[in-house]
Amino acid sequence: MVSQDRISRLAQQIGERLQGASQAPEEVQKGIQQVVRGAFDRLELVSREDFDILMDVLQRTRARVEALEQQVAALEEALEASRPVAGEALPSADAERTGASAEPPSTPEADAGRDEAGR
Repeated sequence: MVSQDRISRLAQQIGERLQGASQAPEEVQKGIQQVVRGAFDRLELVSREDFDILMDVLQRTRARVEALEQQVAALEEALEASRPVAGEALPSADAERTGASAEPPSTPEADAGRDEAGR
């Protein structure tokens, strides 16, 4: 809102203009208009038309943000649904391409155990 200091200065300036009421009424009116116009210029006000345009832009932006939020939520749900359940193994990409099994490579200890079991 408008600060009390600005309102006080505006009232003081208008009062000073009215003290010279012996002048022609047109001059007093012009003086008051100048004071009020100067006060409004310092307040950085926007026109109603500009305000309405900005409100329209804001509403469209909000609608777009809400639509994007829904799209992101749907994509997150789809991603969660496509993830495997814990403990379920994913086939490796190399194994699928070559037709190899998804077993881990053998270690010397495991090879030795297989050799002894096969004898």
